[in-house]
Parts: sequence; C-alpha cells; structure tokens
Amino acid sequence: MQTYVLLHGAWHTGRELTSVAAMIGSAGHQVFTPTIKGNGPGDARTIGLPEAIASIVDFLIAHDLEDIVLVGHSYGGMIITGVADRVGDRIRRLVYWNAFVPNDGESVFDMLPSELSEAFSAAAAEREDGAVVLPFPIWREALINDADLDTARRAYDCLNPQPLKTLTDKISLSANPERMSVAKSYINCTEDISLPHHYPWHPRLSRKLGFFRLIQVPGSHELCFSNPPLLAQAIIQAGRD
Repeated sequence: MQTYVLLHGAWHTGRELTSVAAMIGSAGHQVFTPTIKGNGPGDARTIGLPEAIASIVDFLIAHDLEDIVLVGHSYGGMIITGVADRVGDRIRRLVYWNAFVPNDGESVFDMLPSELSEAFSAAAAEREDGAVVLPFPIWREALINDADLDTARRAYDCLNPQPLKTLTDKISLSANPERMSVAKSYINCTEDISLPHHYPWHPRLSRKLGFFRLIQVPGSHELCFSNPPLLAQAIIQAGRD
C-alpha cells in the first residue's frame, strides 16, 4: 500500500479530486485530497504562494504523513516543489501532472506565455478581490476540450477565484528540482492545450526535473473530470516503486 496526497491546480479544491482518490483507494492505497490555502470557497484571495505551500506542509505534519507520493496538478506543481524543499524527508516520490516545475526564483507567470500572464493580470484588475477567474469559453476550449458540454459546464461550476499572488509570487527554494534527491515522475496529457503545443508542458517543463519517469495518456488538462479512471491509473503508474 502506498500513501498518496493529491493536490489540485488553480481554481480547484481537493473536492474535485475525490472521485480519482476513490479509484486509487479501491486499488488498496491510502489517499488524501487537501485544499491548498487560498483556494477554499471562504479563503481570502490575498493569499500568496508561501502561505499556500505552508498550508500543505502543515497538513502533512498534522496528519503525521510520511513516505508519501505527493501529486501536484498544474499550479499544484509549485506547491509540491515547495513542500519537497521544506519537508522532503516525508516524501517518497513527487508526481507532476501537467504541472509547473519551478526553479528557485520562478513564478507561474514566469512559465506562462506573456499573452496569458497579461490576460490573467487584466482579469484580476477587473475584480475587487484581485483574483483570477476564467471565462467559460476559454475554460471549455483550452482546459477541458476532451469532454462533452454538460461535463464541461458541471466542472466549471466547481471553480473558485484563484488568488493572483499565488501565480505572481516567486518561489524560494534551497535546491532546484533537478538537484532534489526525491524520486520524480511526470504525467503528460497529450491533448492538453492549456499551454500551447509550441510552448508545452512536456518536455519544456518536465526536463527541469532531471531524471524522471514519464507517463503519457490521452486527454485534456482537466482529466480529473473527463476521464477519472484513466487519471487514477496514470497516478498509480507514476507512483509505483
């Protein structure tokens, strides 16, 4: 039995990963799906990246979790990298699922095409809370292009505003991921166009891990909604010894 901790991406909470967690659990594993600070429905939208990372460090310590497979989706890659830098002795393997892989001093915005970071900043400027919200047409076409319309709408209804600072804050690391001794995997959904294919998740970001296991599966950025069984299988493959 392995212990998995699944971390969601931007706009999500841990609740959106419960169906995937149940499928991993049915294979005999223990699974947790915490919500990163700043992403809960009642959380302040002024939360920054250090507070978000600290919330998951605190979760692991509070639940006395060790020897874990820590999975991060998209923005969650920032969180698992920061957590590994702080409590790496608790982690068996890091799994990046179409996730950002930061080096010291990098932010999510540093790894986005300039047109996307500019669009996110403009969207946040229009809101009183300074958070980022995606319009449904962008969500539908760029993030969940492999699902039917009803699934896409149900998924969109789950989303929360994303604190802008979690995307603009630069991470502080004592070692870049390539230099971390923990084992690493990268799950790449091959139809993911949330980042354009000329500016891809893999291998542009995955190569920053150094030596890693690659798992590739068909699907969009939001495979947790469009094909949870396939995602659960990919996570188990990525997390195996």
